[in-house]
Amino acid sequence: MTFAFDNAPVWLDLLGVFFFAVSGSLLAARKNIDIVGSLLLASLVGLGGGVIRDLILDAGPPAAFSNPAYLVPPLLATVLVYFLFSSVQRFTSLLTLFDAGGLALFCMTGTVKALAEGMNPVAAVLLGVMTAVGGGLLRDVTANEVPDLFNPRDIYALPAFAGAALTAVLWVLGAFNVLTAAAIAAVVFTFRVVAWRRSWQAPLAVHGRHRRPLPKDESGEVGGGSEGPRD
Repeated sequence: MTFAFDNAPVWLDLLGVFFFAVSGSLLAARKNIDIVGSLLLASLVGLGGGVIRDLILDAGPPAAFSNPAYLVPPLLATVLVYFLFSSVQRFTSLLTLFDAGGLALFCMTGTVKALAEGMNPVAAVLLGVMTAVGGGLLRDVTANEVPDLFNPRDIYALPAFAGAALTAVLWVLGAFNVLTAAAIAAVVFTFRVVAWRRSWQAPLAVHGRHRRPLPKDESGEVGGGSEGPRD
């Protein structure tokens, strides 16, 4: 049994906003940005992907601007990081974990909304990926970071693509429901985190080129991503 996006629980989308927003505030804290900048980054990453999705669909004002509830997760994330960050600094993977959670949820909600608006499955998958990676791209560019999307030493878009494709297939088969959505989210989250931890890499754009050796952190271990695991 399927459910239309409009009938799906709003908290599913809001939860994705919250996960991404926390990643934005954590990045702001890591770069010693003030609380106003933290709220800005939280809002950019939390709401950016959904705004891109809604503008492309041309289905009225973006949800972030028409539903005040969407403004709550970035504000909540900013406040939580402000009070709790000093006690969680030792968890170096925290930013990536929250980002992976947002990625897992947004690749589904973007795809489902596109399908509900009448997009063909292929286009819906592409929009689902754009929804998932768009906010993180805005966050990293604004914070003067190499976007995870363009990091040759990391896999970022592929988990989102896998989740969007699974969502579209199950939707077409009439098997997309709360249980299968939870399973897809778990698969995408696990894919993203394992890829980051194990430094999985996609082939470079030109065949035959080789990557430079991965940098080592202070402990001498090879780091993942552009800076290894984020503090």
